[in-house]
Amino acid sequence: MADFAQTIATAYATDGAALDLGRGVHDGAVVAAATVKLPLRMVNRHGLIAGATGTGKTKTLQGIAEQLSAAGVPVFVADVKGDLSGVAEPGDAGGAAAKRAAELGLQFQARGFPVEFFALGGIGPGVPIRATVSDFGPQLLAKVLGANDTQEQSLTLVFHYADAKGLPLLDLSDLRALLSFLASDAGKADLTGIGGLSPATVGVLLRSLTGLEDGGGTEFFGEPMLDVHDLMRTAPDGRGIISCLELPAVQDKPTLFSTALMWLLAQLFEELPEAGDLDKPKLAFFFDEAHLLFDDATKAFLTSVAQTVRLIRSKGVGVYFVTQTPKDVPSEILGQLGNRVQHALRAFTPEDAKALKATVSTFPKSPFYDMEALLTGMGIGEAAVTILSESGVPTPVVQTRMTPPASRMGPADDVDGKAKASPLWAKYGQRVDNESAREILAARMAPPPPAEPAQQAPAQKRAEEEHKEAAGAVSGGVAAVTKFLQSKEGKKLQQEVVRGVFGLLKKKM
Repeated sequence: MADFAQTIATAYATDGAALDLGRGVHDGAVVAAATVKLPLRMVNRHGLIAGATGTGKTKTLQGIAEQLSAAGVPVFVADVKGDLSGVAEPGDAGGAAAKRAAELGLQFQARGFPVEFFALGGIGPGVPIRATVSDFGPQLLAKVLGANDTQEQSLTLVFHYADAKGLPLLDLSDLRALLSFLASDAGKADLTGIGGLSPATVGVLLRSLTGLEDGGGTEFFGEPMLDVHDLMRTAPDGRGIISCLELPAVQDKPTLFSTALMWLLAQLFEELPEAGDLDKPKLAFFFDEAHLLFDDATKAFLTSVAQTVRLIRSKGVGVYFVTQTPKDVPSEILGQLGNRVQHALRAFTPEDAKALKATVSTFPKSPFYDMEALLTGMGIGEAAVTILSESGVPTPVVQTRMTPPASRMGPADDVDGKAKASPLWAKYGQRVDNESAREILAARMAPPPPAEPAQQAPAQKRAEEEHKEAAGAVSGGVAAVTKFLQSKEGKKLQQEVVRGVFGLLKKKM
């Protein structure tokens, strides 16, 4: 027992600030001296929180989010079932969390944390999160639409055309109008030099758009679009604000919400500057139900996800995938997740047993545990933990009884009221409908107005001459601006659009 306590305490020792994950367990008993900590400066090395349903993943996520907030780190979490919203309310001073704290030798202090509630497109309670179709990009949109490689390439062509012609794609009706236009006789000629769209591909995309519109896309796509910097705020007392995306109302739309989470992460990647190694991250991003993101994903999409996860670390963002088994995450991404919290797995079927063996193979060998027996025998609120130490070395695996949350382990009261009382409600609460591709194309396709009469009445002619004379003072300046905008340099400036990873708009006029 002494060797165990010393080995774990030494391996998980830290000189700087750290998150208290819990206490080590050996031979079924909690070892108070075996403190398991995650250094705050290593949080942006990314991580995985995994385990079967009902093993305590959500409470682990909640406890980590609380400690990050207390350390001044903003947090983004996806609340799939609705019970994470309780982080805004104090916990039960006489409940299970208090008993767990006493068992670990900790003093329990029930408290709530600063929380901002969001909802996809306003579906359900929360400040609406919206994205424009243009900024969502062709790869992510193809994932939502279930498009194959050919259809994804066609969407990329459509987005390129919209960029070049100055056609803002704000909502799905804009994309529908543009697809219909490019498939028409009037639009086909415009694509002659850069490829074309087959009628069959356009038909598939239009039908897929109908399904997306009915599946929450109408509400999600549009303006005002979320500024991701609003996810990175701190409260007046210095605690990081926990942005809680409420998803119970869209649980039946998994592809939409999982891809929307990836869009948020990609936006952070595009917007944030390089930060290098920081004492604490700028943001911790928890990606729940992560397996939904990778189901039926194209190779190009997985490559973009892996690139985003690999590079966003240097921008001060830590990404944590939350799912049932490590095999839900592709190996090129799993290899980048240095901090692992693995709750119990179940082996009721041959497939479960195979997944268990695969999970065991991803952990370093331990002198203290039989990993296969450990992963199937842990109780609720226990996990096999291994992290990156401050020196960047993986720590030995330790069965950990996790630190309990200080906030309520259940839904918060009046989430809708809290969201509408937020200052962000004034910014994002009401949808706006600016001029976009649909209106521009409709005007282009409209019949020309009838020609004016050749002769004008004398009074009308005098009025027009007076108007021209009054405008003469400013016409020179307007003409100069117009001349520049019509020049080669001006057109290049107007059309300069650089798309980053996933085809998101990285820079635009």
